[in-house]
Amino acid sequence: MKALFAYTPAGLTLIKLALAALTSVAAGLVAAEPSTGGIPPTIAIIIDDMGHNLHEGERLANLDQPLTLAFLPYRRHTDSLARLAHSRNKEIMLHAPMANTRNFSLGPGGLTSDMDEQSFTTTLRRALQSIPYVQGVNNHMGSLLTQQLKPMDWVMKELNRYPVYFVDSRTIASSVAGDVAAAYQIPTMTRDVFLDHEQTEEFVDQQFRELVRRAKKNGSAIGIGHPHTVTVDYLEKHLPLLDEQGIAIATVSGLWAIRNNNKRMFAEGEKQTIRSAFAKKH
Repeated sequence: MKALFAYTPAGLTLIKLALAALTSVAAGLVAAEPSTGGIPPTIAIIIDDMGHNLHEGERLANLDQPLTLAFLPYRRHTDSLARLAHSRNKEIMLHAPMANTRNFSLGPGGLTSDMDEQSFTTTLRRALQSIPYVQGVNNHMGSLLTQQLKPMDWVMKELNRYPVYFVDSRTIASSVAGDVAAAYQIPTMTRDVFLDHEQTEEFVDQQFRELVRRAKKNGSAIGIGHPHTVTVDYLEKHLPLLDEQGIAIATVSGLWAIRNNNKRMFAEGEKQTIRSAFAKKH
């Protein structure tokens, strides 16, 4: 498929106007449809940075609730934990490392703005192939890259080949990633609340309550956390209490279905199958 966007100055101006209009329309739709009849307020929780911490990763995989776990490519425990998590009915994502404004190291599989399209696409494709049972993608860091139309176009052109959704982690307010995904008609959603960028029980509790509040207000909400001990301890204790609060929890694809009247994301045979590969470090 050809890229959706051309990169002349005039073309970029038109793209920006189109994306602004798309964002405005999307915001209006959310405001007009805050809840789905008969379905309780629903949260989805994504746990980023999976693959480093074996102990907390196993705890998360073994929780009863349908979490969505986002794995960094080529990390020591990515393959084994993803397979365990899938066997425990968790949903699996690629947590794709993208360039940030602070020049933090991305590690293997990183996507940067100085790459050409071929190396960029190949890096993303191999990262996808390294994650068993992958169903979606979100960005790891990315405060620099997700603001840039050209690399986001490359990302979505590649993702559009496969039956995967995209979640914009929204690490910076000016991200265009979700809008470009929507322009490619990739199923896409955006993070509402970060749960644990302060690693205290008090802060995690505050953010979890905010996630629930947003779900009650809008019908659903997406939270992102990390495999920190304080976060896993909190989820282990509080997720079983959601039923009595009248709150449901779903995977990301489950939440997308709720928001889209149980529409299937992809028709059978519509997309290429992701060819699995051994997760090799490079």
